[in-house]
Amino acid sequence: MNKMAKRIYTKAIVRIPGKNFSQGITTSDLGKPNYSLALEQHHTYCESLKKCGLELIVLEPDLDFADSTFVEDTAIVTEKCAVITRPGDKRRRGEEERIKKELSRHRKIEAIYEPGTVDGGDILRVKEHFYIGLSARTNSEGGNQFGDILKKYGYSSSMVHIDKMLHLKSGVNFLDQNNLVIWEELKHLTEFKGFDIISVISEEKYAANCLLLNSRVLIPAGFPDIKEKLEARKYQVLELDVSEFEKMDGGLTCLSLRF
Repeated sequence: MNKMAKRIYTKAIVRIPGKNFSQGITTSDLGKPNYSLALEQHHTYCESLKKCGLELIVLEPDLDFADSTFVEDTAIVTEKCAVITRPGDKRRRGEEERIKKELSRHRKIEAIYEPGTVDGGDILRVKEHFYIGLSARTNSEGGNQFGDILKKYGYSSSMVHIDKMLHLKSGVNFLDQNNLVIWEELKHLTEFKGFDIISVISEEKYAANCLLLNSRVLIPAGFPDIKEKLEARKYQVLELDVSEFEKMDGGLTCLSLRF
């Protein structure tokens, strides 16, 4: 039986989607997002974070960057520092500088520099170890820089080459104890050998981007197989409709910076 997760998070930074949200970067073929519905879904998401015990730092829309509601990509926050990223897509560069101003009130700041690129969505923390997904957005130079920063603060890291997803956390997310949610087709990767695997069937791939917040697991609504698997392990599951963010290649982890 799964014990209640130890409470780790007390704060989260979120940014309200801007009216130009639909002009952001996407590879999906799900249609144009409805802005008013996106605002509703974002509000519900924020209320859910509060239910999980988090104090929110709510930032106003940043109309200079259509993707700026996906704040997770701009930084990685640990207990000891915050690492400001250098986004892999040039159209997003500049978002991170605006997040840096807020994070500097809470953490010592480190940063990724040219020619390195790192998106926060490619960084998966498992206790004191960080998996760095090498993707179209995160390169080896950025991964090496990030690994060196982590080492300075007593953390370890390793790199994972990915080519079937936008970000590492699109298909792999750690919950607690030894439980790892992962696409079924990736569960045999040697990097994740030894975990207690909770596999996500191909029809529910989007649901792999789930989020453990203190005593609850947030999952996107409409994915019964993964919901059943999580509840079988005694997790308290909270379903959220994030359909408008899915249209823009975003998910539950993308919408906040938790610390």
